[in-house]
Amino acid sequence: MTTTSAPERLARAVVRQLLKRLAGGTVHLIDPVGDARFGDATAPRTSPPIDVTVHVRDSRVYSRILQEGSVGLGESYADGWWETDDLSGFLRLAHRSLARTHTARDRMHRLLRPVVDPVARRRSPDKDRDTRNVRAHYDLGNEFFQRILDDTMMYSCAVFERPTDSLAEASVQKLDRLANLLALAPGDRVLEIGTGWGGFAVHAATHYGCHVTTTTISRRQYEFAQQRVRNAGLEDRVTILADHYRDIGGTFDKIIAIEMIEAVDWREYDNFFAHCRRLLDDAGALAMQAIVVRDDSFDRTKLHADFIKTAIFPGGCLPSVRALTASAHRTGFSHTHEDDIGLHYGETLRRWKTNLTAARDDLDTLGLDERFARLWEFYFSYCEAAFEERYVRDVQLLYTAPAWRPPALRTPPNVEAIHHGWLPDLVRT
Repeated sequence: MTTTSAPERLARAVVRQLLKRLAGGTVHLIDPVGDARFGDATAPRTSPPIDVTVHVRDSRVYSRILQEGSVGLGESYADGWWETDDLSGFLRLAHRSLARTHTARDRMHRLLRPVVDPVARRRSPDKDRDTRNVRAHYDLGNEFFQRILDDTMMYSCAVFERPTDSLAEASVQKLDRLANLLALAPGDRVLEIGTGWGGFAVHAATHYGCHVTTTTISRRQYEFAQQRVRNAGLEDRVTILADHYRDIGGTFDKIIAIEMIEAVDWREYDNFFAHCRRLLDDAGALAMQAIVVRDDSFDRTKLHADFIKTAIFPGGCLPSVRALTASAHRTGFSHTHEDDIGLHYGETLRRWKTNLTAARDDLDTLGLDERFARLWEFYFSYCEAAFEERYVRDVQLLYTAPAWRPPALRTPPNVEAIHHGWLPDLVRT
């Protein structure tokens, strides 16, 4: 018979009581002590019920979850303390159950905001801290991300216009939507904040005739993007910088930030938009693609250290549209357009997860162990569940300067032609 300590038995009992409140599906829990089924077979009107099996390998997982929440849940999965036949489904069930508590928790944090925010705002901006946080994630290695992403090397929500679209096609379709939103035209001076691996810069210069200045504080991304631009013969149209956005000078017609704002702390939104406004021509526009939480949840989530902030993106912060727009208005921008593409993110994440599974045997050669692979499997599934349950969204936003007068939105290039020839051979370093 398996023996457990008194604290472990207590933690197990508490977790089992919590599982009895599951909504939208059932969990068959099997652990060293026994097994039981929790939840119900009903589900939201728009979603079928979810049925999953969870095997607990180490009884310490219960205490870890109670003490650390989503951080403990993810870290214990990475450590192999529990398994499931449907990781995304299990996490979707968790979202469905927790959703019933959001309204009360959000209200409490809104009431506390006048007391909490003035204290929290005492933290000053720190470019060195920003650089450390970005490099902790993006400097894992270009070779790793080449195995996870598609040939465009876009690490943001793709847009699947057809069920048969490849991930690369969907990534290009996302880029064309953003280019169309900004009405990119030949000769435009475009600033991109957050280079990634150079996908947008090469695309905008090649297919829209723009002059792109793009900046990143990831050393590995900077090296990759530089080589990519050289391979494409675009040195005269694309400039890669390794500067913090606050150090950029000059004047630009258009600015774009693709899922970069999540690396900006909520206390710095005003500074971010103010600097963008200083860099932007009076007839210019700023386009953003951003992962956002519900407006009413922002006061709660901005201070909460969940699994993503702790284990994946140190220093990260998901904004809300209201929080971004308030800062944009304070700094001279108008909120001109908003498009929700969040339901495409679930499929994007599933494609990345499939690539991760396919690359599993290669990770050792990159110095990445099995625990790392399990951590990232949980990360992709955690995010997939959040998007599928609409806990978070992904939006394309347009903020415009006072003299902006939008031309007719141009028709994007032919997607098939792009997919079959728009990129040079990628760097394999």
